[in-house]
Amino acid sequence: MPISPSRASTLSTNLASILTRISSALPHPSSPPPRLVAVSKLKPANDILALHSPPHSHLHFGENYQQELLEKSKLLPREIRWHFVGALQTNKCKPLAEQIPNLWCVESIDAAKKADQLQKGREALCQREPEYSDIPLRVFVQVNTSGEEEKSGVEPPEAAALCKHIREQCPRLKLQGLMTIGAIARSRGVAEGKENEDFVTLREVRDQVAKELGVSEEELELSMGMSEDFESAIRCGSNEVRVGSTIFGERPAKKDAQIKDDIDQGKE
Repeated sequence: MPISPSRASTLSTNLASILTRISSALPHPSSPPPRLVAVSKLKPANDILALHSPPHSHLHFGENYQQELLEKSKLLPREIRWHFVGALQTNKCKPLAEQIPNLWCVESIDAAKKADQLQKGREALCQREPEYSDIPLRVFVQVNTSGEEEKSGVEPPEAAALCKHIREQCPRLKLQGLMTIGAIARSRGVAEGKENEDFVTLREVRDQVAKELGVSEEELELSMGMSEDFESAIRCGSNEVRVGSTIFGERPAKKDAQIKDDIDQGKE
């Protein structure tokens, strides 16, 4: 698959800038940096390959749409660790987990029936490709910390029950932690030195879930922070941030998006 050198250079510069900002946001220089998921929805596979190639050799990429993820996964190396970060439909959970062997994580679980369908899909994959039998599909439970009706996610008091269901009833899944999409208005309105209350809420929910499950808080990650607020999220203890437009630039309309760019290398 061709890669435009000028586009690769732009993407490399953008990614390096984000990695520097992540390091600067760490509470202590020795703190482990959070995982960076480069959200590549509506961007061509060429862009992903450019960042997956040296010098960055980036591994973690996020997609919002199942069909787009499926098509890209067939074009790109299996070493890539895909994250599904979009809203989940129950009827699409089983094929999502079954058809993409290197699906590393599903970030948006908000119902037991969706977890059950992912479990069935992963089981079918393991039957077909036994080499994946010892590799669970990681999942985050999405929590609606902002109370916005348009946001997906369980209410904070419901998170523990769903986490318990995943751990006890879905052996092919691994509960990685909790995820939230904070209200951008809150992030913009947070005063210097203060914490976004959505991130504080997720941290508190995580601590309570860990207590109810009888595990350490460190065993449950926090996935929070996007392009506009990832630095604030890191300061609140995020273990994973999801950054898209700051790396890849403005996204096209969905109808105009291309899975793969046909690049005339002679014009580069």
